[in-house]
Amino acid sequence: MLKIHEYIAPDGSLASVSLRAEADTLWLVGEDGEHPLPPGALKAVMLRYGAPFDDDAKSQRCAELELPGGARLLHVRHLAGYDVVAKDYLVYCEPELSPVCVMATNVAGALRHLALALRRAGS
Repeated sequence: MLKIHEYIAPDGSLASVSLRAEADTLWLVGEDGEHPLPPGALKAVMLRYGAPFDDDAKSQRCAELELPGGARLLHVRHLAGYDVVAKDYLVYCEPELSPVCVMATNVAGALRHLALALRRAGS
């Protein structure tokens, strides 16, 4: 499981959003339960909103998740010279594609939207 986002819940506690890969399904795990993601959702979000990942940028690798099909998702933290607080990014790596990165908060929001849309469509 890979934590992709943290936020302050309405009650003031710290809550997290994670991704879990199980067989061919990717699950979004949060305070409101576990939601399966549509096939290809993560790749589509990362390619839609992603920018090329700069290997030379000063970033700290925090964690990694192996995805079905040989892809990997990296959680990296970047502190630019003008920032006070480091920002979390997700980097999508797949054979035959250049790695792309997106701010983790943006990925978490997009995936939550897709997971909830899939749940509504199934009910």
